Amino acid sequence: MNLGVIGLFVFICVFGAGLLALWVRSRIPEHHLCAATKDTVKLAMGLVATMAALVLGLLVASAKSSYDDQKNEVTLLASNVAFMNQILVAYGPESAGARKMLCRSVAYTRDCLWPRTGKAPKTGPDTALADSVYRAISDLSPQNDEQRGLKDKVMDVAAEVGKTRFLLFTQTTGSSVSRPLLIVVVSWLAILFFSFGLFAPMNGVVINALVAAALSAAGAIFLVLEFDQPFGGLIQISSQHIDSVLHLLGK
Repeated sequence: MNLGVIGLFVFICVFGAGLLALWVRSRIPEHHLCAATKDTVKLAMGLVATMAALVLGLLVASAKSSYDDQKNEVTLLASNVAFMNQILVAYGPESAGARKMLCRSVAYTRDCLWPRTGKAPKTGPDTALADSVYRAISDLSPQNDEQRGLKDKVMDVAAEVGKTRFLLFTQTTGSSVSRPLLIVVVSWLAILFFSFGLFAPMNGVVINALVAAALSAAGAIFLVLEFDQPFGGLIQISSQHIDSVLHLLGK
């Protein structure tokens, strides 16, 4: 589902709860709205607000941590590929075929994570293409000790690149945000907004305050979901490092 739609749904839920409370308040007998009742409701909602804040903070931290991990993995992937290319260049012209296959593999990865306009997104790593890169390096025939050392080194780096690629693709197919936990937080926020409107008068200041608070709550949920989609949306990981490596491989 579109994240904007989810954010709008959260706003409607929490703001609607506040409006419902304003309507309910006009139908509650006055003796039910005494000071003791207000104090009890405030204490209960204080507990709900604390739990909602803690869980919402946990969701933001979890999503941000996953976002940062994948950002670091993209940087690691780009640096290892650039290092592989440097080793292959040092190996000699015999590695031209391996460099070409490496360029194709990185281009495929780039299109998987950041689909170009007009192209259908790819859903997973091309294992055949990755294997062809590894075979092309394995087929190199070193002529001296220096080339043998370079081949061993590039094989080790290729294994690290392969593990990083599969890790990235695995993470993009899952979610770091617990949907049931997210639903619980939204429910708690709706309860809080209901309590806000339960003892508030119906006027423009109260309505505007509820709108501002509901927008803030919906924005927090939207932020959590944005961090959970690091390769799309507004807060996405930049493809600059991968593009730079592709430019390097194309030379």
